[in-house]
Amino acid sequence: MSAPTAALRRRAPVRPARVLLHVFLSVTALAWLAPLLWAVFSALRPYSETSAKGYVSWPDKLGLDNFTHAYQQSDMTHYFVNTLLIAVPAVLLTLFLSSSVAFYVARFDFRVNLALLLVFTAGNLLPQQVIITPLYRMYLLTDLPGITASGKLYDSALGLVLIHVAFQSGFCAFVLSNYMRSLPHELTEAALVDGASVWRLYWQITLPLCKPAMAALATLLSIWIYNDFFWALVLISTGENMPITSALNNLSGQYFTDPNLVAAGALLTAVPTLIVYFALQRQFVSGLTLGSGKG
Repeated sequence: MSAPTAALRRRAPVRPARVLLHVFLSVTALAWLAPLLWAVFSALRPYSETSAKGYVSWPDKLGLDNFTHAYQQSDMTHYFVNTLLIAVPAVLLTLFLSSSVAFYVARFDFRVNLALLLVFTAGNLLPQQVIITPLYRMYLLTDLPGITASGKLYDSALGLVLIHVAFQSGFCAFVLSNYMRSLPHELTEAALVDGASVWRLYWQITLPLCKPAMAALATLLSIWIYNDFFWALVLISTGENMPITSALNNLSGQYFTDPNLVAAGALLTAVPTLIVYFALQRQFVSGLTLGSGKG
């Protein structure tokens, strides 16, 4: 074996800074995973055991009884359907409206382009708690006879869909507009020369090229809207119309709450978000990194 080959095979010395970096990353990862692992540990133990021995103790019995009881007691199937009726239309409408705004801002040169994008983005800077009182009164005063079961925008899935679309469209329009600016303008110019309409430019040429960014945003929106609790708590009054995050309230009694049962219910509600993430994981990562090196 030649000397250069032996030198290449020789192990590079480990730098102290790299060791500290790996230690820091490992500790940070454990800190983030600790609550989840503790919830799984608690959900697998019966409450009688933890009440007798304490939560910081070695388990005598582990099982899935808490998950079964949590699913049945909270009527989780009904609330899963309620959440789908809110999340799916909200995600689709947000992506459609925000991509339309982003297409207009990114592919056409008008004086109001920047101002329009700033208006959409500024909505994300407004805290939800600031507008809740006027929004609540507006929902109560908006009559929708024959459209919603309550006859008003308040206490309806439509009301939650609209507020999610309004709050999430600004961020999505900002991301998609930056992404569309990285696309070559020659595609649009060639299509215009061939006589393509604006709708065809948007629907058949630009949107297919934005699939990675759209998939990344769809993943984020699905998780954000699915996990929402604030808007549902304020804008929904009927318990049967609540989304899945509110189903956990059914696991709490008036005088007693089983923390192990609540932990099992919380883990069950997190399953759909994990499914969405793992199903779109490749598109999510590519949507975040694609175009990062472009000017």
